[in-house]
Amino acid sequence: MEKPVVLVADPLAPEALAELHDCDVRHCDGRDPDELRRALPEAEALLIRSGTVVDAEALAAASRLRVVARAGVGLDNVDVGAATAADVLVANAPLSNVLSVAELTVGLVVAATRHVVPAGSALRDGRWERARFQGRELSGSTVGIVGLGHVGTLVARRLAAFDVQLVAYDPYVTPRHAEELGARLVSLDELMTTSDTVTLHVPKTPETTGLIGERELRLARPSLVLVNTSRGGIVDESALAVALKEERVAGAALDVFAVEPAVGNALLSFESVVATPHLGASTREAQERAGREAVRAVRRALAGQEVPAAVNAAAVARRSAKAS
Repeated sequence: MEKPVVLVADPLAPEALAELHDCDVRHCDGRDPDELRRALPEAEALLIRSGTVVDAEALAAASRLRVVARAGVGLDNVDVGAATAADVLVANAPLSNVLSVAELTVGLVVAATRHVVPAGSALRDGRWERARFQGRELSGSTVGIVGLGHVGTLVARRLAAFDVQLVAYDPYVTPRHAEELGARLVSLDELMTTSDTVTLHVPKTPETTGLIGERELRLARPSLVLVNTSRGGIVDESALAVALKEERVAGAALDVFAVEPAVGNALLSFESVVATPHLGASTREAQERAGREAVRAVRRALAGQEVPAAVNAAAVARRSAKAS
């Protein structure tokens, strides 16, 4: 019996790929569109991370393709509409990195409020500047969490140990869920007005793009530290730069940017900005979980089974039903 061809276009953990022992596993460099298109015609499944772009042109070269599985959360690099039109399932690994992102978020909150990065840089430059880098305690302060999904919930539980006052904005959760976390649901305006720290945990959608812009930043306290480990574009970076320049907010901690790689981003010139290069999912554990979840989605799709992580399963099923 001929083995199904699974094309791996981005590096994945060997432990995850070992589960494809009964498949014909092939590799290509998905960052090269020409190489990807040459490798796709025989593939029944495609495994990717963030480096490979699966657009309409790539899908047109993949006549046998049944599933694209992303070893990660975001699907910005996959044209889901084009895949649906081609009857190709698209799956991700939505829970693979939530713990890693939550832990990084807490680290960034502490680093920003205690000026860890600029103080360390000054020390390396030969300057001992304790007075200039006086921070503040988290205990007793108010932390606003925008988005109480999987990551926001984990962040709330961890920050509660710092004896902070938690407020949250999320129109899709119940007050009871917030209360169970020790948080009080409020409007976004109230959250921005009352919080010393605001941390963002929402997907990037048309509704959330630019969610924190000039208006919201003008509501903020001068003590505000804004933390974003969700998606670039949730924060209006130009508006944030102006607020930092005018010292209307105290600082920011950013793991994601509207354009990545963010080398040369104007926000990096501010000493009050802690910046990391999209490290949220960059732990060994998260990468292994993401790979395993993506591989299992591929195995289920190739076996004709339901793929719980598929984001377009209903749409593909409707198209198949109409075709029959």
